[in-house]
Amino acid sequence: MSDPLQQALATALAHLLAHVDTCDDEVLDPDTAVGWTEHTAHALGRLAPGDRRRLDALLRQAALREPEGPWREALLRVPAGLGLAEDPYAWYCDAVEDHARRFAKTLRGADPAAPVPSCPGWTVGDLIAHYGTTHRWTAHMVRTLPTERVFAKDLRLQPPADPAECLDWAVEGAEAAVRALRAADPDAGLWSFGADRHVRAYHRRVLSESAVHLADAALAVGAEPRVEPATAADAVEEFLENLPHYGWIAEPVSRIGRDGATLRLTATDTGAAARTTWTITLGGGGFDWTRRTAAPGTTEPATVTVAGTAGELLLLLYGRYGADDHRFTVSGDPTLLDAWTSATAF
Repeated sequence: MSDPLQQALATALAHLLAHVDTCDDEVLDPDTAVGWTEHTAHALGRLAPGDRRRLDALLRQAALREPEGPWREALLRVPAGLGLAEDPYAWYCDAVEDHARRFAKTLRGADPAAPVPSCPGWTVGDLIAHYGTTHRWTAHMVRTLPTERVFAKDLRLQPPADPAECLDWAVEGAEAAVRALRAADPDAGLWSFGADRHVRAYHRRVLSESAVHLADAALAVGAEPRVEPATAADAVEEFLENLPHYGWIAEPVSRIGRDGATLRLTATDTGAAARTTWTITLGGGGFDWTRRTAAPGTTEPATVTVAGTAGELLLLLYGRYGADDHRFTVSGDPTLLDAWTSATAF
């Protein structure tokens, strides 16, 4: 993309968002304005740090080309409103640390032999061992930057023999992963399961993993899981982006057939005025997906639509909830939803 085109797009974005921010409530509903800005910030938050810094500079340049006065000040507020001055990778690390604390709090005192309903065949002890091992494996990968896959079993990441020590061991593993992620260059290359073969992919992967296993922990003790909407929405997209690279899932998906059929996921908690939807379109032995926002009540044709909170949809994708769970509102052809969840089961 040429520099003039970058500058023109950044200038248009700056002026548009400044108008949204300064528009009278009678002209633009405040909830709608917030929804537009939040979803724009979410999309831009996925950029690499270098690109975020570049966009920040372009937006500020657009503001400074205006005469001094209220409009220039409104334009200068745009980068901060988009969170461009913030470090997205620090957000992931902070969230992983928070999830680790909550994981420990949830399972403190739980019977290691108790079953985990969302992970058939697993006990609480198995879940804790997996949690600690996965985070330690992440720390090893991010520190050493291998270009080929390293198997966790080859690293001898065994939990303590005493079950009473295992939960603290698991939390220490999460802390080790966060230390490694904070110290690493997000743009450094290494092997990964998914499409993005850089350290930055591990920030997202480890948070998605932490969020799902925190839900497993809650279900194991009879509590209601809750995944924050922003975390859940990002994890849904991380799942959809990487799914074609998970060979053990991509192959069953290719057998669904039904080219042109669409599965729409509608998050009911991502904004009062604008809800996030993800549309999965089957075809060519795989699928494509898109993300958009729409006002509540907006309807578009889809083979099947599933509505629930972003966290509930995430847990549906990971097989923690069934498609017939009472948490979901399903409309359209449920056989497509059944075929998708069967093919993508972990």
